[in-house]
Amino acid sequence: MKKWLALLLALLLTTALCAFAAAEADAQPDLLARIQARGTLIIATEGNWSPWTYHDENDALVGLDVEIGTLIAHGLGVEPEFQETDWDAILAGVDSGRFDVACNGVGYTAARAEKYSFSTPYVYTHKVLVVRGDNQDIQTVEDLAGKTTANSASSTYAALAEQYGATVSYVNTLGETITVLEQGRVDATINAQVSIEDYLKEHPNANIKVAQVLDGDPVAYPVRKSADTDTLVAAIDEILETARQDGTLAEISLKYFGLDLTKPD
Repeated sequence: MKKWLALLLALLLTTALCAFAAAEADAQPDLLARIQARGTLIIATEGNWSPWTYHDENDALVGLDVEIGTLIAHGLGVEPEFQETDWDAILAGVDSGRFDVACNGVGYTAARAEKYSFSTPYVYTHKVLVVRGDNQDIQTVEDLAGKTTANSASSTYAALAEQYGATVSYVNTLGETITVLEQGRVDATINAQVSIEDYLKEHPNANIKVAQVLDGDPVAYPVRKSADTDTLVAAIDEILETARQDGTLAEISLKYFGLDLTKPD
């Protein structure tokens, strides 16, 4: 009898402790509340991918994603805290909680959406296939089979090149990409059209050319996928929608891209 009583008391105690733990977890503030209590939105970005995020002549961090990231932070009632890192560390840092959000021209894909919660798209960009100026062999992505490309690790561009049979050499910046392409160390690269156009404005004598323009991609802001991030994503969406309706997003797009890329068409 005493044994059964002891087991019953142990069961009741375990049930009570589980209920207490669940109630305590429910009482914990979600990510948005923690951000607002902290007073800063920690934003991951590269800082070397113009015109998305880069340093100007005064070494200030600027770019389309810097302006929109700042807009989002202020909309949340906090200050932006940009932390620069290599591309292949950005999504991993969001996933681990090191960063609250990534503002770095991240293309939305179904595979990424399985792991991250995305905001609504804020721009839509086209991809381009780029080769050396004297290259006549590669005219479309179908010609990439057996060829080599340069791209950032884990980027959608690298995945697309591999999909068409290319071997990808990993680089960290667009500048490195163009350098190895001009040197003939790789055959091609796939990148954002706006970034290539911006590069050519700054380097009009670059020995590269666009071989093919590919379909556009929705670009959005990824947040760690978790029940405690839902309110943050909803708040970001609301801020973006307000900026879309009052023309702010279009204005920022025109400033950095020379085009309004805020609409899918």
